[in-house]
Amino acid sequence: MDSGRRRFLGRCTAVMTGVAAPFALPRPALPESHAATDVGAGASTATDQRTGTGHERFMRLAVEQARRNPRWPFGAVIVHTRTGDVLGSGVNTGADSPLLHGEVVAMNDYVRRHGNQGWADTTLYTTGEPCSMCMSAMAWANLRRVVWASSIDEIRRTGVIQIALSAREVAAAARSFYTPELLLGGVLADHTDHLFQQAQRLRERHPEAPRAEVS
Repeated sequence: MDSGRRRFLGRCTAVMTGVAAPFALPRPALPESHAATDVGAGASTATDQRTGTGHERFMRLAVEQARRNPRWPFGAVIVHTRTGDVLGSGVNTGADSPLLHGEVVAMNDYVRRHGNQGWADTTLYTTGEPCSMCMSAMAWANLRRVVWASSIDEIRRTGVIQIALSAREVAAAARSFYTPELLLGGVLADHTDHLFQQAQRLRERHPEAPRAEVS
């Protein structure tokens, strides 16, 4: 084989090796913003290329759940990634237990209806960026696709206490056993930011109600 052909094949091998490289999580220092950003293969900020379904449709279902608790509007739904069927839903009921954030309530509903299985085939939509507890639960479940609206930073600006860890940082810390396909923020954030602002005003007008209900 002449030297020119060897150099050509060497370049092709390098390109193919790059294509086949395993997916790696981004560094936690990636900026958080209300603009839709994603982590994972085959994802789009406006439309999920894998399903062909706009994320806004399912986020609106999460918002419907959130409206059931106007003081703490953290709502979530779990859908089958391929079919779009709603498999679980929930809203924050933290007054009953500190564990019952909207995402956890939706996960409990999913388990009640479908058992503790099949998580990798689902996508969870939530009105607020998952806190470290909820994101950890998703990592343990191997729920690989998570879409949220308002960011933790924006939620904190409306008087809701939050642990200062982003969902992406928690996912990165679990990289030894958890590889998400999609972490997408900012979907309908303008709408949910307004929802959280309304909730803040409601809590300020009626401070006597329980406050131990956070995302």
